[in-house]
Amino acid sequence: MIPSVSNMKNVLALVVILASIAEYPVCGKNGNPELQTSPNIIFILADDLGWNDVSFHGSYQIPTPNIDELAYNGVILSNYYVSPICTPTRSSLMTGKYPIHTGMWHGVILGAEPWGLGLNETLLPQLLKQRGYKTHMVGKWHLGFFDERYTPTQRGFDTHFGYYLGKQDYWTHYDTEHFNGMDFHKNGSTYKPAYGKYSTRIYTQEAENIIATHDKSQPLFLYFAHQAVHSGNDPEHALQAPKEYYDRFSNITDDKRRMFAAMVAVMDESVGNVTRALKEAGLYDNSIIFFSTDNGGPAHGFDFNHANNYPLRGTKLSLWEGGVRGTAFVHSNLLKKPARISHDLLHVCDWLPTIYGLSGGDVSSLKNLDGFDVWPTLSNGLTSPRKEILLNIDTKYNVSALRVGDMKIINGDVRKGVWSGWYKPEGLPPHYIPPPPPSGAFAVHCPPKPSNASTNCNPFKATCLYNITNDPCEFYNLAGWNQDIVSEMTSRLNEYKDTMVPARNVLTNDPNANPDLHGGFWVPWV
Repeated sequence: MIPSVSNMKNVLALVVILASIAEYPVCGKNGNPELQTSPNIIFILADDLGWNDVSFHGSYQIPTPNIDELAYNGVILSNYYVSPICTPTRSSLMTGKYPIHTGMWHGVILGAEPWGLGLNETLLPQLLKQRGYKTHMVGKWHLGFFDERYTPTQRGFDTHFGYYLGKQDYWTHYDTEHFNGMDFHKNGSTYKPAYGKYSTRIYTQEAENIIATHDKSQPLFLYFAHQAVHSGNDPEHALQAPKEYYDRFSNITDDKRRMFAAMVAVMDESVGNVTRALKEAGLYDNSIIFFSTDNGGPAHGFDFNHANNYPLRGTKLSLWEGGVRGTAFVHSNLLKKPARISHDLLHVCDWLPTIYGLSGGDVSSLKNLDGFDVWPTLSNGLTSPRKEILLNIDTKYNVSALRVGDMKIINGDVRKGVWSGWYKPEGLPPHYIPPPPPSGAFAVHCPPKPSNASTNCNPFKATCLYNITNDPCEFYNLAGWNQDIVSEMTSRLNEYKDTMVPARNVLTNDPNANPDLHGGFWVPWV
């Protein structure tokens, strides 16, 4: 039977439509050709977790079985970088930009200081809401709260359960930065029932509840920003954990390192509970779990803490590897090549374009980013598009560092260089010989340490140069006989410096922020 002219037109139209579709990968709701639906995004950010504080890096003091299980069956990131302190890292995560391009490159926001991440920035949760995501935040914000417009639920999060400032007591949730007050909020309102409850536990319970009650018709974005393992207020009792976790670590003879280990153990348990909640809710198979620290560990008593970055050099706040090389992994059943270690260069600002791409968004529409969409690198093992990382430029501290390929230059140092050493974890038995790292772990291996390791670089007088691939512990300053490399990298650093925007910091304490004027709470006061 010969079709009628009208039917023939319909057939031809269908053929044209099918042909045009065939030019593009089938991707359901999602613009990423590998994914059929927008995945759930679970981003877990640890606070002040050091390189040597997880057993998937070979730590022999603190077992982290729940974190390890995800890391070993995901992709461990061995060349992943963050900022040396928390507010700048969080700004990069939320904007996809280096802190020098948002004015967040110097220090952190203290309690009574009236400033925050600029309202001109479009943040990750705002982008994901455009893609149909339900957006939740649990834990630490630290991107400004002096004006209500700067708080999480005004910046793209549907809900927020946690605190605004950078630190607090784990039980009372009081912060003592210049003034003293409780800092705990639920969706923009003060939340007194948190008093007396241990932070990591109540945050985990909230995350589990969000997951259990999530409407599966929408993709989920859960940003879980732990308080752990940051120190609290009181220098004598800055590290806090329930006693039953402390009791597990009789092998650690240093009391403060032992308490730190207990804090890590509670967080590790939290990661396990969140993973189990995803499975019980039927969300796990279509979820991607990102895990990252916000900066290197505050080791050896820095900030009253006892994290550890050994054998990396330096601590939190510094631009040595111990301050900026971050503990991180990605875990998901959606990874095409899991159970491996990625040695590709990655930076915290890469997460925004990567996650936006996973949501189905057009990454090319995002303007003025420093980050790259690195999902092909993470999932398929393709080479990272990133060839260099600006570690920071801080013209107030007169410090800067840049990594290009294998090489790194560093200028200046914080706190007059007193935190530029290599600090072994406290509490080890005498003459202790560590066992080999577990199978699948990524442990840093360094060349023999020369006798002049502490003196062959004076970054206050001259730029220092290291081959980080061969010398991750920054033992050998190569600048003296590689001035051509130093000159080329310094020129690149100066190009970045020319693009800096002024620091947003307002370094004055506004008396109107005093919690005594607001019922004993830290709240927006402008």
